[in-house]
Amino acid sequence: MTAQVVAPALRAGQKKTRRKGAYLGVVAWIIGLIFVMPILWMVLTSLHSEADAATNPPSLFAPLTLQGYENFFGSNSGTSPIPSLINSAMASIFSTIVVLCLAIPAAYALSIRPVRKWSDVLFFFLTTKMLPMVAALLPVYLIAQKLGLLDSVLLMVILYTSMNLPIALWMMRSFLAEIPVEILEAASIDGAGLFTTFRRVIIPMAGPGIAATSLICFIFSWNELLFANVLTSTAASTAPVFLTGFVTSQGLFLAKVCAASVAISIPVLVAGFAAQDKLVQGLSLGAVK
Repeated sequence: MTAQVVAPALRAGQKKTRRKGAYLGVVAWIIGLIFVMPILWMVLTSLHSEADAATNPPSLFAPLTLQGYENFFGSNSGTSPIPSLINSAMASIFSTIVVLCLAIPAAYALSIRPVRKWSDVLFFFLTTKMLPMVAALLPVYLIAQKLGLLDSVLLMVILYTSMNLPIALWMMRSFLAEIPVEILEAASIDGAGLFTTFRRVIIPMAGPGIAATSLICFIFSWNELLFANVLTSTAASTAPVFLTGFVTSQGLFLAKVCAASVAISIPVLVAGFAAQDKLVQGLSLGAVK
């Protein structure tokens, strides 16, 4: 008799849980659509003519055209974005590689083998991110001018490395701190040196964290505009700087800007989709103790 009473109660509890899950799913979809809506609007606007893109309210059913993309890729304007895209790719990829080469050993020293006053070191790196970027613009410009590095990809690699190193160090420290010390001690007992432990134990176990850190550094570098707009002009001009060239005080440019934004966003989207499993896994490290 007791079992018959308990079973309907369990079924009622399961139905309530499923109903609650369905409601949360609907809310999640609505929130997701709200976040995606501006991107969908940008893509739709990029497929309209300049006249249709400038209407207020926007015309959703206007004829579609690729004129904005033809303008971006230079078919109509005669200016190709390829050099700017290559500059952005070189600055983003090389700076990300340098950041990882510096952040991983530093995070190892601050987490697995803590040095003295390691918390002060982390706080120092954190304070560097609190400095407004515009405050460093003039000193950086003068130093780059003295060194002859203005309008060079090397300068952007150095700047992006210094900008992303603090956040990469904080992220890598949290990922490396999750590695059980017992595994490192077992590797040491088996005779593995520091380099072998790094290559065969730490790097594989911290792989998702490294992927997440590298992707975030790449995105930050790819999207950076302030320093690139001031410190580059022609030879090292990046993709965001090229995009701002479509904004003029005369004529219509909304469809061209949206087309350029979509085209420039594609590498970041491809990198995000390619590493989404590692990214979610890496960002969730440390969430559960």
